[in-house]
Amino acid sequence: MNPPSETFRLGLIGWPLAHSLSPLMHNAALKAAGFPGEYRLYPVPPLPEGEASLLDLLGEMKIGSIQGLNVTIPHKQNILNQVDLLSPAAKIIGAINTITVQNGLLTGDNTDWLGFLSDLDYQFPDLNSEKSRLAVVLGAGGSARAVAYALQLTGWQVNISARRLEQAQQLAAEFSSAGHPVSAWPLLQCAKLSETTLIVNTTPVGMFPYTTSSPWPVDLHFPKQAFLYDLIYNPIETALMKSARSAGLLAANGLGMLAEQGALAFEIWTGQPAPREIFRQAAVERTAL
Repeated sequence: MNPPSETFRLGLIGWPLAHSLSPLMHNAALKAAGFPGEYRLYPVPPLPEGEASLLDLLGEMKIGSIQGLNVTIPHKQNILNQVDLLSPAAKIIGAINTITVQNGLLTGDNTDWLGFLSDLDYQFPDLNSEKSRLAVVLGAGGSARAVAYALQLTGWQVNISARRLEQAQQLAAEFSSAGHPVSAWPLLQCAKLSETTLIVNTTPVGMFPYTTSSPWPVDLHFPKQAFLYDLIYNPIETALMKSARSAGLLAANGLGMLAEQGALAFEIWTGQPAPREIFRQAAVERTAL
């Protein structure tokens, strides 16, 4: 889809959104690419409270008033039934983070998984040489689904560990039945934890303002050879990252993933290559303030 000649609207649906970096990145990219338009935040409370607002925004998309939307917590999964079509990846992942419109039909897509893979390779290039490809994914929400999909698609053995075991087991069952096998075990019962080479936190535990919290049990040792990737980027260094680094692990936050998934969404909406350096630069400059 090529951008219209007149000013067009893009935005992000989620709750809360006060500290989102998406408008800074996308508005900087639009300006750099010479596309007239704006990207803004659309705070929508969790359903059922936010249902009317959510439907209103999707209605504006259908008539062309809004040309593209991103979706974040807590709507990545409950918006599945509100779109007309799903990309193959979004269908398997079971979560949406990008919506496009064509001829009045809404298509739900997911750029999180590719954004994650791209930044994971950038942050930890040595992971490709690891003989053991065992990953623990903390959480079982929409982001966990994208991460698990990306990892198992590239040959990783994935274990989902979540506070609610039944949610992790449901995710594992859905993926396995679709031919993308993953397992689900509590961290303290994960038999192969000592062999794990990658830990990915997809939960909001440790996110601002609750910066002293961590999803990793205080009495559980980190696998010595593991890399840690925390999808949180506010704060830049989470309590989980600090404790992992203190244990000798390499750790990275999700700022690069945020920039990359945004760039991929930009390309879907505009049909043009995204100025990736602009996305990353805008994110880094904002978080450095």
